[in-house]
Amino acid sequence: MSLCRALSKLGLCSRKQAEVLVAEGRVKVAGKIVRNGSMRVDPGRDRIEVDDRRVVAERKVYLMLNKPRGLVTTRDDPQDRGTVYDCLAGLDLPFVSPVGRLDKASEGLLLMTNDTRFAQRLLDPASHVAKIYHVQVAALPDAALLARLRAGVTVDGEQLTARSIDILRGGTSTAWLEITLDEGRNRHIRRMLHACDIEVLRLVRVAIGQLQLGDLAKGKARHLTAEERAMLAA
Repeated sequence: MSLCRALSKLGLCSRKQAEVLVAEGRVKVAGKIVRNGSMRVDPGRDRIEVDDRRVVAERKVYLMLNKPRGLVTTRDDPQDRGTVYDCLAGLDLPFVSPVGRLDKASEGLLLMTNDTRFAQRLLDPASHVAKIYHVQVAALPDAALLARLRAGVTVDGEQLTARSIDILRGGTSTAWLEITLDEGRNRHIRRMLHACDIEVLRLVRVAIGQLQLGDLAKGKARHLTAEERAMLAA
Protein backbone atom coordinates (compact mmCIF):
# COMPACT_ATOMS: atom_id res chain seq x y z
CA MET A 1 0.00 0.00 0.00
CA SER A 2 1.05 3.63 -0.25
CA LEU A 3 3.14 5.12 2.55
CA CYS A 4 0.42 7.61 3.49
CA ARG A 5 -2.19 4.88 3.65
CA ALA A 6 0.13 2.76 5.77
CA LEU A 7 0.59 5.57 8.30
CA SER A 8 -3.18 5.88 8.51
CA LYS A 9 -3.79 2.14 8.86
CA LEU A 10 -1.15 1.93 11.59
CA GLY A 11 -3.28 4.39 13.53
CA LEU A 12 -0.85 7.30 13.57
CA CYS A 13 -2.86 9.94 11.68
CA SER A 14 -5.17 10.57 8.77
CA ARG A 15 -3.92 10.24 5.19
CA LYS A 16 -4.07 14.01 4.80
CA GLN A 17 -1.90 14.47 7.89
CA ALA A 18 0.44 11.75 6.61
CA GLU A 19 0.94 13.70 3.37
CA VAL A 20 2.08 16.68 5.42
CA LEU A 21 4.51 14.58 7.48
CA VAL A 22 6.02 13.10 4.32
CA ALA A 23 6.30 16.48 2.61
CA GLU A 24 8.10 17.87 5.66
CA GLY A 25 10.71 15.10 5.49
CA ARG A 26 9.74 13.64 8.86
CA VAL A 27 9.12 10.11 7.57
CA LYS A 28 11.75 7.42 7.02
CA VAL A 29 11.45 3.98 5.46
CA ALA A 30 14.31 1.58 6.16
CA GLY A 31 16.33 4.45 7.61
CA LYS A 32 15.97 6.77 4.61
CA ILE A 33 13.85 9.91 4.41
CA VAL A 34 11.00 9.50 1.93
CA ARG A 35 9.19 12.45 0.38
CA ASN A 36 6.92 10.46 -1.89
CA GLY A 37 3.70 9.57 -0.09
CA SER A 38 2.73 7.19 -2.91
CA MET A 39 5.76 4.97 -2.32
CA ARG A 40 4.65 1.35 -1.88
CA VAL A 41 5.44 -0.16 1.51
CA ASP A 42 4.50 -3.20 3.58
CA PRO A 43 3.62 -1.94 7.08
CA GLY A 44 4.06 -5.44 8.47
CA ARG A 45 7.66 -5.73 7.24
CA ASP A 46 9.11 -2.32 6.44
CA ARG A 47 10.52 -0.20 9.24
CA ILE A 48 8.63 3.09 9.10
CA GLU A 49 9.67 5.97 11.34
CA VAL A 50 8.24 9.40 12.04
CA ASP A 51 10.53 11.87 13.79
CA ASP A 52 12.99 8.98 14.28
CA ARG A 53 10.48 6.90 16.22
CA ARG A 54 9.25 3.63 14.76
CA VAL A 55 5.54 3.53 13.97
CA VAL A 56 3.85 0.36 15.20
CA ALA A 57 0.24 -0.66 14.93
CA GLU A 58 -1.92 0.90 17.63
CA ARG A 59 -4.40 -1.14 19.64
CA LYS A 60 -7.78 -1.40 17.94
CA VAL A 61 -10.33 1.05 19.29
CA TYR A 62 -14.08 1.02 18.67
CA LEU A 63 -16.13 3.95 19.94
CA MET A 64 -19.70 5.12 19.80
CA LEU A 65 -20.32 8.85 20.13
CA ASN A 66 -23.52 10.81 20.61
CA LYS A 67 -22.73 13.60 18.16
CA PRO A 68 -24.20 16.98 19.10
CA ARG A 69 -25.73 19.22 16.49
CA GLY A 70 -23.36 21.90 15.18
CA LEU A 71 -20.16 19.82 14.94
CA VAL A 72 -18.65 18.71 11.64
CA THR A 73 -17.51 15.13 11.08
CA THR A 74 -13.90 15.80 10.16
CA ARG A 75 -10.51 16.01 11.82
CA ASP A 76 -9.41 19.42 10.59
CA ASP A 77 -11.87 22.02 9.38
CA PRO A 78 -10.57 24.87 7.18
CA GLN A 79 -13.37 27.09 8.52
CA ASP A 80 -12.24 26.42 12.10
CA ARG A 81 -15.64 25.05 13.13
CA GLY A 82 -16.06 22.65 16.04
CA THR A 83 -15.53 19.00 15.11
CA VAL A 84 -16.53 15.64 16.56
CA TYR A 85 -12.94 15.29 17.79
CA ASP A 86 -13.69 18.01 20.35
CA CYS A 87 -15.82 15.37 22.11
CA LEU A 88 -12.77 13.09 22.45
CA ALA A 89 -10.51 15.68 24.09
CA GLY A 90 -8.74 14.30 27.14
CA LEU A 91 -9.31 10.64 26.24
CA ASP A 92 -6.30 8.35 25.87
CA LEU A 93 -6.86 7.24 22.29
CA PRO A 94 -4.87 6.51 19.15
CA PHE A 95 -5.99 8.22 15.95
CA VAL A 96 -9.55 7.15 15.10
CA SER A 97 -11.71 7.98 12.10
CA PRO A 98 -15.49 8.32 11.79
CA VAL A 99 -17.34 5.42 10.19
CA GLY A 100 -19.38 7.39 7.70
CA ARG A 101 -20.61 10.89 8.46
CA LEU A 102 -23.35 12.95 10.00
CA ASP A 103 -23.66 16.46 8.61
CA LYS A 104 -23.25 19.52 10.80
CA ALA A 105 -26.96 19.91 11.51
CA SER A 106 -27.49 16.21 12.28
CA GLU A 107 -26.92 14.46 15.59
CA GLY A 108 -26.87 11.07 17.22
CA LEU A 109 -24.98 7.80 16.86
CA LEU A 110 -21.57 8.02 15.20
CA LEU A 111 -19.03 5.18 15.24
CA MET A 112 -15.29 5.92 15.32
CA THR A 113 -12.47 3.41 14.98
CA ASN A 114 -8.93 2.81 13.77
CA ASP A 115 -9.93 -0.61 12.37
CA THR A 116 -10.28 0.19 8.67
CA ARG A 117 -11.54 -3.28 7.72
CA PHE A 118 -14.28 -3.09 10.34
CA ALA A 119 -15.28 0.36 9.04
CA GLN A 120 -15.25 -0.72 5.39
CA ARG A 121 -17.53 -3.67 6.10
CA LEU A 122 -20.08 -1.41 7.76
CA LEU A 123 -19.92 1.16 4.95
CA ASP A 124 -20.13 -1.34 2.09
CA PRO A 125 -23.61 -1.00 0.54
CA ALA A 126 -23.60 -4.75 -0.05
CA SER A 127 -23.65 -5.33 3.72
CA HIS A 128 -27.09 -3.66 4.02
CA VAL A 129 -26.46 -2.58 7.60
CA ALA A 130 -29.57 -0.69 8.65
CA LYS A 131 -29.21 2.86 9.92
CA ILE A 132 -32.24 4.20 11.76
CA TYR A 133 -33.04 7.91 12.08
CA HIS A 134 -35.69 9.85 13.95
CA VAL A 135 -36.55 12.93 11.93
CA GLN A 136 -38.70 15.85 13.02
CA VAL A 137 -40.37 17.55 10.07
CA ALA A 138 -42.40 20.75 9.70
CA ALA A 139 -45.35 18.92 8.20
CA LEU A 140 -48.04 16.35 8.96
CA PRO A 141 -47.43 13.71 6.29
CA ASP A 142 -50.56 12.07 4.89
CA ALA A 143 -50.85 8.67 3.26
CA ALA A 144 -50.15 10.05 -0.22
CA LEU A 145 -46.94 11.77 0.88
CA LEU A 146 -45.73 8.68 2.72
CA ALA A 147 -46.42 6.58 -0.36
CA ARG A 148 -44.40 8.98 -2.51
CA LEU A 149 -41.46 8.86 -0.11
CA ARG A 150 -41.61 5.08 0.21
CA ALA A 151 -41.53 4.77 -3.58
CA GLY A 152 -38.32 6.81 -3.67
CA VAL A 153 -37.52 10.12 -5.31
CA THR A 154 -35.05 11.17 -7.98
CA VAL A 155 -32.79 14.10 -7.10
CA ASP A 156 -30.25 15.41 -9.63
CA GLY A 157 -30.52 12.14 -11.52
CA GLU A 158 -29.91 10.04 -8.38
CA GLN A 159 -32.56 7.67 -7.06
CA LEU A 160 -32.95 8.03 -3.30
CA THR A 161 -34.88 5.37 -1.44
CA ALA A 162 -35.40 4.21 2.14
CA ARG A 163 -35.91 0.72 3.52
CA SER A 164 -38.84 1.98 5.57
CA ILE A 165 -40.56 5.24 6.56
CA ASP A 166 -43.10 5.38 9.40
CA ILE A 167 -44.74 8.05 11.52
CA LEU A 168 -43.64 7.93 15.16
CA ARG A 169 -45.89 10.71 16.44
CA GLY A 170 -47.45 13.95 15.29
CA GLY A 171 -48.44 17.30 16.76
CA THR A 172 -50.41 20.25 15.46
CA SER A 173 -47.88 21.27 12.80
CA THR A 174 -44.90 18.91 13.09
CA ALA A 175 -44.31 15.17 13.12
CA TRP A 176 -41.53 12.71 13.92
CA LEU A 177 -40.70 10.08 11.32
CA GLU A 178 -38.62 6.94 11.70
CA ILE A 179 -36.59 6.43 8.54
CA THR A 180 -34.42 3.37 7.97
CA LEU A 181 -31.68 3.36 5.34
CA ASP A 182 -29.50 0.46 4.26
CA GLU A 183 -27.17 2.77 2.38
CA GLY A 184 -26.25 6.32 3.15
CA ARG A 185 -25.59 8.81 0.39
CA ASN A 186 -24.63 12.43 0.88
CA ARG A 187 -27.44 14.19 2.83
CA HIS A 188 -29.67 11.31 1.79
CA ILE A 189 -32.68 11.97 4.02
CA ARG A 190 -32.57 15.75 3.76
CA ARG A 191 -32.50 15.59 -0.03
CA MET A 192 -35.37 13.09 -0.13
CA LEU A 193 -37.56 15.25 2.07
CA HIS A 194 -36.56 18.50 0.37
CA ALA A 195 -37.66 17.02 -2.96
CA CYS A 196 -41.13 16.67 -1.41
CA ASP A 197 -41.04 20.23 0.01
CA ILE A 198 -40.67 18.97 3.58
CA GLU A 199 -38.51 20.98 5.99
CA VAL A 200 -36.31 18.98 8.38
CA LEU A 201 -36.23 20.41 11.90
CA ARG A 202 -34.12 17.74 13.58
CA LEU A 203 -32.38 14.61 12.37
CA VAL A 204 -31.08 12.10 14.91
CA ARG A 205 -29.44 8.74 14.11
CA VAL A 206 -30.60 6.37 16.83
CA ALA A 207 -29.25 3.00 15.67
CA ILE A 208 -26.77 1.26 13.39
CA GLY A 209 -27.72 -2.36 12.88
CA GLN A 210 -28.78 -3.62 16.30
CA LEU A 211 -26.58 -1.08 18.10
CA GLN A 212 -28.79 1.48 19.82
CA LEU A 213 -27.78 5.00 20.84
CA GLY A 214 -29.62 4.42 24.09
CA ASP A 215 -29.02 6.84 26.95
CA LEU A 216 -25.48 7.88 25.99
CA ALA A 217 -25.23 11.57 26.88
CA LYS A 218 -24.90 14.11 24.09
CA GLY A 219 -21.25 14.86 23.33
CA LYS A 220 -20.04 11.75 25.16
CA ALA A 221 -18.28 8.67 23.79
CA ARG A 222 -17.79 5.15 25.10
CA HIS A 223 -16.01 2.01 23.96
CA LEU A 224 -18.10 -0.69 22.33
CA THR A 225 -18.34 -3.96 24.21
CA ALA A 226 -17.00 -7.16 22.68
CA GLU A 227 -20.61 -8.29 22.17
CA GLU A 228 -21.49 -5.05 20.35
CA ARG A 229 -18.45 -5.32 18.08
CA ALA A 230 -19.32 -8.91 17.21
CA MET A 231 -22.93 -7.93 16.54
CA LEU A 232 -21.87 -5.21 14.09
CA ALA A 233 -19.22 -7.38 12.45
CA ALA A 234 -21.83 -10.07 11.80
